[in-house]
Amino acid sequence: MGRTVVTGAAGFLASYVCDRLLDEGHEVIGLDNFITGRSENVRLLSEHPKFQFIEQDVSLPFQIEGEVDYVLHLASPASPPDFRKIPFETLRAGSFATHVTLELAHEKAARFLLASTSEIYGDPPAEHHPQKEEYWGNVNPNGARSVYDEAKRYAEAVTMAYQREYGLETRIVRIFNTYGPRMRADDGRVVTNFIAQALQGEPLTLYGDGTQTRSFCYATDTAEGIVRLLLSDEGEPVNIGNPDEFTVRELGETILELTGSDSEFITVPLPYADDPKQRRPDISKARRVLGWEPTIKLREGLRPTIDYLRGEVLLKR
Repeated sequence: MGRTVVTGAAGFLASYVCDRLLDEGHEVIGLDNFITGRSENVRLLSEHPKFQFIEQDVSLPFQIEGEVDYVLHLASPASPPDFRKIPFETLRAGSFATHVTLELAHEKAARFLLASTSEIYGDPPAEHHPQKEEYWGNVNPNGARSVYDEAKRYAEAVTMAYQREYGLETRIVRIFNTYGPRMRADDGRVVTNFIAQALQGEPLTLYGDGTQTRSFCYATDTAEGIVRLLLSDEGEPVNIGNPDEFTVRELGETILELTGSDSEFITVPLPYADDPKQRRPDISKARRVLGWEPTIKLREGLRPTIDYLRGEVLLKR
């Protein structure tokens, strides 16, 4: 238990992390500027007596009064359409905001956790599949996705610099594709795209031939892994994700079945030339040092996600 600062608290995944910390007995101070976060998530969190919210752009300096035990930097746009719409905000979330939150942790002698991403691995070759933490990545530094990928790679570098230079206790979690209720129906990620299209009877947009693979981890499983890492003694990066791998077409077929939709697929070119062809975490380290692995299978997690997004879709009609 402790007094804990969480940036990006209005975001989809961060709201689950806040839930988990509150369940552990932490006092949580959440910050967000709502650039991609949702006020509904803050409203749900604010029902807890140990949650406090501050509207704040965390790429700008800010102060937190009193002691702080933990700082979790989870604030960042996280979907490809957002990278196109707000590229500089995405870059600032990984660069300036990481500096600001590391300085807060340093000032307060708090433990710091960075939410990094599987995107730092880029488009891995077959010999690095599944991806282990030791893999350095195959990332295009100049592509359309680079504002996110390189911002996160920089964030990892500056986090480790604070650890080495100042002895700051730091944790880095590399998060793989996560899904669940509280996602924005229009966030542009493949799970929400397919569900929204299926619910509205629209064709499911399949980028490329649909053979590219992804691994999908339910939000509560990911949040559990993040909190376990925060409270662990592990100072090096750790993958948190589900090692069950599916093609994008298989995901779409499962969603069509669960929604009962008659929609069909339409194929369009890949939006990015460097779109990863395969993505699957090696979670051996998480199993070994955290005693963690996901518990919710894809079909099980898709059902409540579909139910939630059904309400979102109906509201937009």
